[in-house]
Amino acid sequence: MAQDGELDLFHAILDAGSFAGAARQLGVTPSAVSKRISQMEGRIGAPLFVRTTRRMTLTEAGRTYAAGTKDILARLTQVENDIAEGTGAIRGPIRMTASTALGRRKVLPIVLDFSESYPDVDIDLTLTDALVDLVEDRYDLAVRSAVLPDSSLIARRLADNRRIICASPDYVERRGAPTVPEDLSGHACLTLNVSGPFNAWRLMGDRDSPTDLGRGFSCNSLDALHAACLRGLGIARLPSFLVADDIVAGRLLALLSEAEERSDRSAISLLRPPNEVVPRRVRLLVDALVEGFRHHV
Repeated sequence: MAQDGELDLFHAILDAGSFAGAARQLGVTPSAVSKRISQMEGRIGAPLFVRTTRRMTLTEAGRTYAAGTKDILARLTQVENDIAEGTGAIRGPIRMTASTALGRRKVLPIVLDFSESYPDVDIDLTLTDALVDLVEDRYDLAVRSAVLPDSSLIARRLADNRRIICASPDYVERRGAPTVPEDLSGHACLTLNVSGPFNAWRLMGDRDSPTDLGRGFSCNSLDALHAACLRGLGIARLPSFLVADDIVAGRLLALLSEAEERSDRSAISLLRPPNEVVPRRVRLLVDALVEGFRHHV
């Protein structure tokens, strides 16, 4: 068996977690997988797996082989993809994720345009406000609008994540408008009911002491807070991609603009795992996202 075929087999076993799973994935019998791995171990001169009736684990030699060949297999796959994509249509899968409101408003239109341009690329898009593990869950890309923790992920800034404190004209008429950040403690403030920095309204550049907020409607969805703000239930601090059109149309009023301008801003970022080899289809989608956010955010 050719060594590149052995690499495919070895890593298929790692991905599937068993010889039987790799056999199903490759369309061969479990005995054929076992025979080929035995031949491979004989050639290398060391066992790669410890096989028992209940589980399969890598030996020390197996762990060394896995670590040393993962990039080789990725490079072989990339060479084949580059040849295929250079002579025909761009094709293959892309798995990506984005936060719900940002994904629905900004990411999805770009992805749909990309899908129309490259119909042979199969995009699997998950919209969720949960922070997913790109490496563990095997995502190619993620678009996030939060402060990013230190990690090995490759990050590219797409746009400022400007937030705007706002309320409906009806709310301001009934309750008045805050003139300084300290006034917010006496107002109904709309917040997320999940942990994280979103509810820490650090205005006037104050990093250490978030502004005290009055209690109001709370939910785990930015779209829901947006709807509550439009209904006049309180004051919200929402991303500009959600409320900019409402402010222009007069459905919402921007409040405490001077304080907001002096506050710290996060960014909308495009993340990908630290893979040395990035398929051309993924690079093209990255370019489309960068261009799309440049013109529309």
